[in-house]
Formats: sequence, structure tokens, C-alpha cells
Amino acid sequence: MRVWQGRPYPLGATWDGSGVNFALFSENAEAVDLCLFDAPDATEESARIRLTERKDMVWHCYLPDVKPGQLYGYRVYGPYDPSKGHRFNENKILLDPYARAIGRDVRWDDALFSYKVGDEAADLSKDEQDSAPFAPLGRVVDTAFTWGDDRPPRTPWHETIIYEAHVKGLTRMHPDIPEHLRGTYAGLACEASIEHLKSLGVTAIELLPVYHRLDDRHLVENGLTNYWGYNTLAFFAPDTRYSSAGTSDETIREFKSMVRALHSAGLEVILDVVYNHTCEGNQMGPTLSWRGIDNLGYYRTAQDPRYYMDFTGCGNTFRMNQPRVLQFIMDSLRYWVTEMHVDGFRFDLASTLARELYEVDRLGAFFDIIHQDPILSQVKLIAEPWDLGDGGYQVGNFPSLWSEWNGKYRDCVRQFWKGDGGTANEFATRLCGSSDLYEWSSRRPYASVNFVTCHDGFTLNDLVSYNQKHNAANGEDNRDGSDNNMSWNCGEEGPTTNPEILTLRARQRRNFLATLLLSQGVPMLLAGDEIAKSQSGNNNTYCQDSELTWLDWELNEAEQDLLAFTRSVIALRKKNPVFQRQKFFQGRSIRGQEQKDIAWYSPDGKPMDDEAWTAGFVKCLGLYLDGDMIGEMNERGEPIVGESMLLLLNAHHEKISFKLPAVEKKGTWAALLDTFHLPADAQSLKSGSDYPLQGRSLAVLKLIPPPTNGNKKVEASRHVATEVTTAPPPSPEPPPSVSIAPAGRAKKKS
Repeated sequence: MRVWQGRPYPLGATWDGSGVNFALFSENAEAVDLCLFDAPDATEESARIRLTERKDMVWHCYLPDVKPGQLYGYRVYGPYDPSKGHRFNENKILLDPYARAIGRDVRWDDALFSYKVGDEAADLSKDEQDSAPFAPLGRVVDTAFTWGDDRPPRTPWHETIIYEAHVKGLTRMHPDIPEHLRGTYAGLACEASIEHLKSLGVTAIELLPVYHRLDDRHLVENGLTNYWGYNTLAFFAPDTRYSSAGTSDETIREFKSMVRALHSAGLEVILDVVYNHTCEGNQMGPTLSWRGIDNLGYYRTAQDPRYYMDFTGCGNTFRMNQPRVLQFIMDSLRYWVTEMHVDGFRFDLASTLARELYEVDRLGAFFDIIHQDPILSQVKLIAEPWDLGDGGYQVGNFPSLWSEWNGKYRDCVRQFWKGDGGTANEFATRLCGSSDLYEWSSRRPYASVNFVTCHDGFTLNDLVSYNQKHNAANGEDNRDGSDNNMSWNCGEEGPTTNPEILTLRARQRRNFLATLLLSQGVPMLLAGDEIAKSQSGNNNTYCQDSELTWLDWELNEAEQDLLAFTRSVIALRKKNPVFQRQKFFQGRSIRGQEQKDIAWYSPDGKPMDDEAWTAGFVKCLGLYLDGDMIGEMNERGEPIVGESMLLLLNAHHEKISFKLPAVEKKGTWAALLDTFHLPADAQSLKSGSDYPLQGRSLAVLKLIPPPTNGNKKVEASRHVATEVTTAPPPSPEPPPSVSIAPAGRAKKKS
């Protein structure tokens, strides 16, 4: 086999149409062998090529006789001295960090560990077993693909509605998707999947991790998997588990076809990505790639370099102050934008990425590089603004260009509808875009990605059905997952046949959905919440790849009603610009009658005063949004105007007669939506009349201006009725309020 010098850039295995260039970074290695394999079941390499060329800490060569489809790995030589942070072991085949495709997955065996498993000296002892029969292998690929006229939808942030979903969970049980495509990228690209997203009205799908992951050994031995995927093995390769074809080349093409199909439907694709740690875990984890290539180069070690700094709860943390690590992350992100055409990223435990030394630095090199990058600065960037280290909770502190999962929004909205007192003040701020968190740094309301539920925690149905987590299926004696759920079962734990409780739970689901979708900021809906998906009270389903997490599309009447309701509220949001503001209300405090674009009212129809805001018993309030006072311009420089809306919110368990306020603009009110029921007819209601706001309900009313000359009658616009119910008996009271730590997070396992 001919071996040429090759080039140190680009890193990875690059097919140029004639041959393949191989390049691997390792600062501390003494020697590197490129190992070629003939087949996935090979137990040893067919060729071992010593890389003699090294430039800028990159080992490289060019093989003119190698083509796409070639399987490969590396052996890296150097000291095995964990006490100094070095864990080189030439007996272990190592996956290229830049591998574009996985040619063979991990086959669990003790040989995958650099130390002697079971030895008393633990990780200090060097293992001599050859891992060639068991190690993951990279595959050389030709990335050519015909994109046609594919183009990113580029939905403006203020118009964005995100749908968080799992590729397999969303499609595995869908009856209208061909059976062989269910649970795959191709299944997500099917007409049935896209039609659901389009009819729902969302604008972007945020996919749980699709980078090729590792299923942890203890999970595999217990018949489980790392279903969520927060355990990355390959940062450039789409996971072959979600491929209908199975081979890595076809997986890449299938993923691209999925993106192209979603784009053609006007839907953006956002990826949930994990750059804070890898699947190799702590010092007792396997040696699959980075640890054996250059442990000190890739990972942050503690004061005793035998151990790792762990800000993620998953054993290790990338070394963010190493330029080559930053390059690796940036190259990966750019690859998914330029080669795979994705539209943005949600960064798991993003605070970790800002830890150059120990503390979180919002002006760190990672952010600087992102902001100046002509490609990445133009896509959607979403931070999960916390990690598990000291000072890691950074909601509101990320720089411009970034939006954030707003954990404070989640907690406050849950507490308000649970019936906890003393939440009205903060709830009003969260409803209006959380200016206290984002305005100080000149960010906009869409910096707040609002959510009530996400993959991590209870589903919406379980949030109103369980007081406690029920995670026994995970095999950890119910110790895993968060205990701070701010949930309320409405009177009975779990499934029930009690009609009063079922009615209350259905209304609470509608309250949460309506609040989420009509708040300022970017709403994120968890897949399945629109059809009342339950996970039987399990709030940490990271390892559950089963019907527990898959969406069941055989809907009963109540689930169909909830789906129709969700669609109608999304349509209401999209139709009315007062719910999609690009700027905070006048750039000042959201309170005060002197503000003409917004006003808050008490049930007596009068503006709320300071006493009302601070009173712990206040659970009912009204919000008026003036459609003529938005004060913003569209792309063509034209003023944005819309309908004026009144939101009435009652978290109290009893009905409250809410006196409709007399606003400066004259007119009458007409109910568009009521989570308790939709009135039989949407007759006009005069200012000063009482609106019967039922216990634990939300209503939206539209201001109907008086008739003008030539217009003798103005009809109230109406929404399609989603559910008509009679008033139920008084609902049970929630348990006493307890102190909840902010932004609780279910622990991810690796």
C-alpha cells in the first residue's frame, strides 16, 4: 500500500475523489499507528501504518489506494501513567474523534478498558489485552449529496415555536408511517410526521441527541439503553440506530433527506448537542477514543491528574482552554450546518462550555469564537444555562446571540397553576418575557425559551397526575431523577376513574398549554404533551426505549380534544402579534397604568396596585395587551398592529367574577378561548360586566371596537370549540406549598 505524506488539515479521514487523507491531533503521543480493517467482524487490523509525519501536534498521512467504505482506527503510543494524567495504551484501538461515520459499534468486553478490570490497583494497572475485536471503528465516507434547492427556513426568533422530540419516540408507533420506517430519520420525514407538525403549527423541531452514542455497559447488561443519547461517542456521525438502512453511508444520506423534507415543509431542524463531556466517563470508564489519544489534551483533570473535573455528573469534562479542543467543537458544529444543513443547536449543560478555568465566564473563548464565526453566528443558538458545578446556574447570563432554556419560567408557571400563593409578581414577569433576566444585557424577549415540561422530568400529563416520581423501572430503587417537580396530582396519585379529578387534570393541562403558548418569548412544547402522553410518573426516562417513552397515536376522545385545543391556541398566537413581541414592553417595568401597551387588572376591574402585587393570597389577575401600541416595525418598515387582547388567569380553586375593565379604547369584549369551556355563543360583553372566570381556568377575550361609519355590525371572531364542559363540583385543594430549589434537574447517567 502506498503511503504519502498527506496534510495536517483537515482533521479526520477526508476522501478527495482520489484517495484519503488521515490526520489526528495528539500533543503528548510518542507514536501513532493507523489501523485498517477489512470488515466489521474482523478481530485484527489488516494493515498497520506508522504515521511518520507530524506538524503542529497533528499526525498525518495520505493513502491514494483507499476509498470510501474503509474501516479504520488508531493505536497511540505513550506513557501509561495515570498519576500524571497520561493513559496511553497501544493495545487499544481508538476511534477517530473526527469520524464521519461509525463502521462498527462498541462490543462490550473487559479489553476495552486500559486498566485491568477487577485488579486491586484499579486504573493504575495497565491492561495488555488487545481491544481490536471489540472497539468501535470509523468509516471513510463520501459525503456527496444532491440537495437541490434546499434552503433554511430562517424563521424569525419571535415567530419560532419549538417542538422537542425524540426521533424514535415520535415515530415508532405511528400507524400511518410504514412499519420499516418507524423510529427512523426516514420515518420523521414521512408525510404523516410532517403533517402532524404542520397541522400543530410549530415552526421548528428540536431533536434529542442524534450524534452516535454509546450505550453504557451496565445498561446493556440490564437490558436497557441510553435512550436520550446524552453519551456521545462520535461528534460528526449521525446515530445509525435511527437509520432504516443501517449502513453508515446510507444513514448520512437518510439524515440529509430528512432535513431536506422538513425544510421543504417550512420546518427548521435544531439539534440537542452534548459538548460538555464524552461517553468515556471517569477514570474507571472505557478507553475508546479521546482518553487513549491524549487524555491531558482533551480532558480537564483535577489537582491530582489521575482524576477528572466533573461539572456534568457524567464523569469528565472537555478541556475548554485547549485550542485544539475548541477547534474540534467548532469543526463539529460547522460540519452539521454546512454538510447536514441543520438550523441550530441546543447546548446541553452549556455553562460547562464557559468554564475555561473553574468559574463560569460568560466572555469565554467559546462564545468569542461562536460570535465571530460567519456560519455559526447565523444559526439558532440555545443554551441550557446551568451545569452541576459551583456557580453553574446561569439563567439570564449568556451573551447576545444566545437564547436560553428559562428554568425560572418553568418553575414559576408550575407553582402558579399548582395554586401556590405569592407567585403573582414573578408570574407576571415570566408571562411578559422575563425582562428581569434579559433586558439588562440588551437582549430581547425571544432570549427566553419558555417551557413547562421537557424530556427531562414529568410529561405534562404526569405533572398534573403525580405528586412523586415513580422511577422503579430504571433499576435504581427510585433514587434517580429530581425530587423537586412542583407537581400536583389533583387529588389522587396516578391513574384514576374519578370524573372530577379527570376533569380537573384536563383543565390544568389546558391552563399550562395556553399559558406557555401565549407568553412572550419562544414557546417550547414537549412532543406528546399535545396528546396527553404519560410516562407512568417516571421523570427520568433516559434509559427507557419502550412504549413508556414512545408516543401512542391511537387517541381517545379526550386526547383528540387536547390536540385540537393545542392547535387552536398555537393558531391564536400566530395570528396575533401582541403574543409575538420583538421588544419588551416600552423597555421599562411591565407594570403601571401609565403604560399604554400593557396593563394589569384585579378581579374588580381596577389596575393592580402594589398591595395586590405583593399579597401572598393573590392567585387571579388580568393582562391587557393593546394591539395598536406594539411599537414595532415589520421587515418592510411598516408598523405592526393587531387585535387587543385580555388574558384572565385564575389559579384559585373557586370561581371568581372578573369585572371586565374599561380601557382607553372603546368597545366590547368577546371570549375567544376559555380553558373551562367556550361559551355557547360569543356574544359581546360590555366593559364593567362580570365574566364568570371558573376555578383554575384561563380565558382570552378580544376587544371589539365600536362600529364605524358604513359598518353597522362588527361580529366577534371566534375559535373553534375545543371542549364544552359543565361546571364540576369544587375541586380538591393542593397540598401545602413547600420550598422548592430553583431549576431542579434530573440526573443524566453515563
